[in-house]
Amino acid sequence: MNEQASPYLTNCPVGCSGTLQPTQYVLPEGALLRCSVCGQLISQCSEQRYWQSMEEFDDPQGTLPNARSVERRFRRSKKFLDRIAALLSKPPAEIRLLDVGCSSGSFLGSAVKLGFRAEGVEPAARAAQSAQAAGLTVHQGLLQEAGYADGQFDAVTLFEVIEHLKEPADLLRECRRILRPGGIMLVGTGNAASWSAAAMGAKWEYLDIDKHGGHISFYTPHSISMLAQQAGFAVADIRTRGVRFCDRGDCAPGLYTIAKLAAELVNPLAGMLDKGSDMAVYLRRT
Repeated sequence: MNEQASPYLTNCPVGCSGTLQPTQYVLPEGALLRCSVCGQLISQCSEQRYWQSMEEFDDPQGTLPNARSVERRFRRSKKFLDRIAALLSKPPAEIRLLDVGCSSGSFLGSAVKLGFRAEGVEPAARAAQSAQAAGLTVHQGLLQEAGYADGQFDAVTLFEVIEHLKEPADLLRECRRILRPGGIMLVGTGNAASWSAAAMGAKWEYLDIDKHGGHISFYTPHSISMLAQQAGFAVADIRTRGVRFCDRGDCAPGLYTIAKLAAELVNPLAGMLDKGSDMAVYLRRT
């Protein structure tokens, strides 16, 4: 391990009692560890490196898409929101939604545009201020500090949040508290059991803390289902998408073209088998 400080994570974030065993995925922070019970992959980065990498999120731009990707991002958000409405059997106007870790409000803005009664929570001050300046209702701070009442929301969303957390069960339990019985929580994260992760190994971009600040904990459909059950949720649906076998620059141009075409061909099958690299997990409050 290149870092001299102790790892930030020393136990399985899912809450398992299994041992953490080194894998063949070797990052600059050291080999990824795998929980012997749930299969969760865990970074060995130091606490100092973790907090240093998290500084990138205090940015007014946050998750706002660039001009070329606005429409694509909206279509993607609409698919998530349509699925939430279908699972709740309610029209958007009757759904009160909270986006936790809403950043500068990209997804939140889409929800408001589609008629959801939506607001957000964001700990990064400048990102939260950017969302507020756009007219969105956003509480700046942690969810646990917001003071929401029990059962106040029909839906809660967490995109790119739980992979940053040392103890994710605490956040999920707070989300459960503010959801009404039968309410839906959508968790978006990477899929460590994806074909992309298997093919690219340590080069899978999602594992790179320099490109994705704070990424220290990597879920599979199995491990996230275990975490959800412990926090009082039932899995309503898991959907995955996206396959990539290599990145441009990591292989010869001809091979990259072939790999890209192959990924496009198998993407539908990856979704059917929960092997896509992007994972959307719909949980129902029990």
